[in-house]
Amino acid sequence: AQLVESGGGLVQAGGSLRLSCAASEYNFGRYTMAWFRQAPGKEREFVAAVSWRDGLPEYADSVTDRFTITTDNANHTLYLQMNSLKPEDTAVYYCASSLFGSAQTMRNSRNTSWGQGTQVTVSS
Repeated sequence: AQLVESGGGLVQAGGSLRLSCAASEYNFGRYTMAWFRQAPGKEREFVAAVSWRDGLPEYADSVTDRFTITTDNANHTLYLQMNSLKPEDTAVYYCASSLFGSAQTMRNSRNTSWGQGTQVTVSS
């Protein structure tokens, strides 16, 4: 099973982008699906996730009320709608999955699968 991100690009501050993650063969009812990001010189950080347990979203404080994570279960696709983008949102964004995992432990877990990443650049 693969995770393939798309939708990144260059946008001005205040603009919007929607990222997609094609997650073929994934049963979202068993996997926590998440978005992480990594800016140059910084560690990879959690952005948003949807838990396998209850389907509820959770967000990093820095993106709450601006970003929305959703799933299309029929098409095995994960989305991240990003609004009111800021220059500090500039990073490579990664889709991630973890079988019966949790957003709190995914970043450093060997059981987490990662996509190849998509670049998001927000100009001021």
